[in-house]
Amino acid sequence: MTADPSLRTVLVVAVALIDVDGRVLIAKRPEGKQLAGLWEFPGGKVEPGERPEAALIRELREELGIEVSASCLSPFVFASHAYDDFHLLMPLYLCRRWEGTVVAREHSALAWVRPEKLADYPMPPADDPLVAWLRDLL
Repeated sequence: MTADPSLRTVLVVAVALIDVDGRVLIAKRPEGKQLAGLWEFPGGKVEPGERPEAALIRELREELGIEVSASCLSPFVFASHAYDDFHLLMPLYLCRRWEGTVVAREHSALAWVRPEKLADYPMPPADDPLVAWLRDLL
């Protein structure tokens, strides 16, 4: 594999919110966005100079209306995936504690799903390997 200097790396953080029943929250990407209609783990891009945990806390507030403490975010696994025009690096955190009620502010739908059923939901290619980790280790 040779390096491609024109291929930028994008750092995105995501979280598997896990409820008291062991279900994981996934969110459906809205129409008009890239990969619309696919299910994903909540999160988003890390801004320049921003720590991944701070970005995830910000994204969860914006997307779902919940407050999360950095101490409640546990690094789990990461995805590394090459799309046509960029390379995605995405750490996935686990979180079992938050304040507030989860609300779909930026997604067309939300679903609480048992880890063994996550594969039933179409997801972006970068998220697919994460599903197996969640299924096997939760």
